[in-house]
Amino acid sequence: MVSKKIVFTEVHKAELLEVAVRDIRENEVLTEMEYTVVSGGTERANLMGMENAGGNDFPKTLGYCGVGRVIKIGSAVTSVAVGDRVLVYHGKHMKYNIRPETDVTKVEDDGIESLDAAFVIIASMGLGGVRKLEIELGESAMVMGLGLLGIFAVQFCRLSGAYPIIAADLNPARRALALRLGADYALDPAAPDFTEQVKAITKGKGVRATVEVTGVSAAMRQALECASRMGRISLLGCTRVSDCSVDYYQQVHRPGVRLIGAHNLVRPKVESYPHHWTHQDDCKAILELLAAGRIQVAPIVSRVVSPADAPEIYNQLCDDPAFPMGTVFDWRNV
Repeated sequence: MVSKKIVFTEVHKAELLEVAVRDIRENEVLTEMEYTVVSGGTERANLMGMENAGGNDFPKTLGYCGVGRVIKIGSAVTSVAVGDRVLVYHGKHMKYNIRPETDVTKVEDDGIESLDAAFVIIASMGLGGVRKLEIELGESAMVMGLGLLGIFAVQFCRLSGAYPIIAADLNPARRALALRLGADYALDPAAPDFTEQVKAITKGKGVRATVEVTGVSAAMRQALECASRMGRISLLGCTRVSDCSVDYYQQVHRPGVRLIGAHNLVRPKVESYPHHWTHQDDCKAILELLAAGRIQVAPIVSRVVSPADAPEIYNQLCDDPAFPMGTVFDWRNV
C-alpha cells in the first residue's frame, strides 16, 4: 500500500509525496484519514526551522490532529474495530496513518460531523491549559493569542465560569470571533494603554487567570503586567525564542504569581485527576460537549483544501500574517 503525505523537505518548502505504508504491529491501528487540521504556529515554526522546533533537521512531517476511519487493527487492539471513526493523535498529514491504540479515540456519536471532530485534539490542548489554571466561578480570565488553541481556550474559560473574559490578539477578525464565542472583551495588545484597559476591566485588581498562547516574550511580559496579586498564568504557547527581560522579583516572586507549564505532553498517561486529565479523557469530554452544542467549531473553520494545494498553503503560512487559522486538508478523494 502507498500513501500520499505532506513533507517539509527544506526550509519554507512543503511537498505532497508518495510513500510506502508499512505493516502494522500488534498494538497499532491503521486509519484512512478524512480530515487533518493545520496547526499554524507549530507547523510554521517547524517549516521555518525555528529554535525549539527541530531547527534545520529536515525532512519533517507534521499534522497531529485529524479524524478518519479504522481499516485495520493489530492483534492486541481491543478499544476500536474496523469501520470505527476515530480521532488520530500525533498522526501526520497523510492519507493513511498508523498509530498506537492509545493514540486513537473512538467518535461514538454519529451525529458529530467529521469536520468538527477533526478539531477535537487541538481543542483538547486548549482545554488542558485552562484546566491547570483551576478557575473558580466568577474569576477574571484572559486569553492572549487567538489562534486555534486560544480560541478554544476562550470557550473553555466561559464554560469554567470565568468572568470577565478578556481576549487579546493583534488580528481584529480573531478578536471579533472571540467575542462571538464567549469573550466579554477583545483588546488589541499593541494598544499603548493595553495594560490600563485590562486593569480597568478588572476594577484595578488585574487578571486572576491568564492563558498565554502566543509563545512571544513580549506577550509574556504583558501577561505579567496584567496579572493580579497571586494570579496564575498558564504557558500554553510554545516559546520559540526566549529572553531575560522579565523582572522576576517584582513581577513573579513578590506578587506571588504562579507560572504554570502547560505543554500538551505534560499530562497523566493512564488516569485523570483534578485539573490534570489524560488526552483520551479530554477528547471524550470535548466530543460530548460538541454533541450537546456547548462548544462550537463551525465558526472556526476557514477553509477546506486539497492536499495537492499543500505547497501553496504552506508558502502562505510562512509569508502571510493573516493566514486563515482554521485550515483543513480533505483526504477523502486523494
